Amino acid sequence: MGSGVMAGVVRYEKGLTGYTAGCQRGSYGRACQVGAPGRLGRLVVGHAGMESRSPLAEAFARKTDAELLYLTQHPQAFAPALVQAAWAELRQRGQVPAPEPPPPPAPPTPVPGLGSVAVTLGLAGLNVLVFLLMVAGGVDALHPSGQDLIRWGSNFTPLVARGEWWRLLTACVLHGGLAHLLLNTYALLVIGALLEPLVGRPRLLLAYALSGLGGSLASLWWHQPGWVNSVGASGAIFGLYGAMLTLTATNAARLSRPARAALFVHTLYIVGANFATGLMPGIDHAAHIGGLLAGALLAWPLSKGMRVRG
Repeated sequence: MGSGVMAGVVRYEKGLTGYTAGCQRGSYGRACQVGAPGRLGRLVVGHAGMESRSPLAEAFARKTDAELLYLTQHPQAFAPALVQAAWAELRQRGQVPAPEPPPPPAPPTPVPGLGSVAVTLGLAGLNVLVFLLMVAGGVDALHPSGQDLIRWGSNFTPLVARGEWWRLLTACVLHGGLAHLLLNTYALLVIGALLEPLVGRPRLLLAYALSGLGGSLASLWWHQPGWVNSVGASGAIFGLYGAMLTLTATNAARLSRPARAALFVHTLYIVGANFATGLMPGIDHAAHIGGLLAGALLAWPLSKGMRVRG
């Protein structure tokens, strides 16, 4: 600028280059004509440390609060610049709070890895491994005989009564054919993937084993005074369903209400569908019911002190 303009706060209402200013010494706070090639602009000069204001802001500074509020309440009737200027003036007067900065973005939710369902995968792998060993040992993969199942450790009443109690658990890893294995493995993976992240590995394993034991005992009791030759992981799997029903019904898992409702209805539907579609000969529903009740009852004491990670 020329030597006629004192040092101070200078604001240009239009960006100009190659200008000449007509301001003289002492022209503080006044608008001066600024010449530039092909156009004119206005220059506002103020003292150092003084915030200069545009003509629009100065005009709005003379309006009442009611007039400014009317502008902000009817933004569709005015130009956006006028509405913004009204908000700025109201904020400067302390009539409305300054806009808060947006909250920081939430950290991304970590995706659970395979470690969160390690026990579920291990149990499913154990069932598959035992089945492959049976087939490799000469057992029919589609329709194994009763004698073959007894030889591999089925829940056979006469032998259990003689003291072979270990059959109550070994029967839970045996299956009566490929279709039986695939159905139970799928069911185990579904409920295990939902339940294990909630209760943790040790509790899931304990609930699975005790539910399987409860299912085998219920099967022996139900078929008295006759006998039964039962195999399958269904009792243990139904125990996991029972545990899920208890955890969601009592909120022992400390989940949100929508999550609890979704898990409860989903689990209840699967349990009901299994009973409805399994009304055929050869299905040991006593083991299913026994495992379901065992898991439902065990879930409450097992949940004590449980640190939910889901």
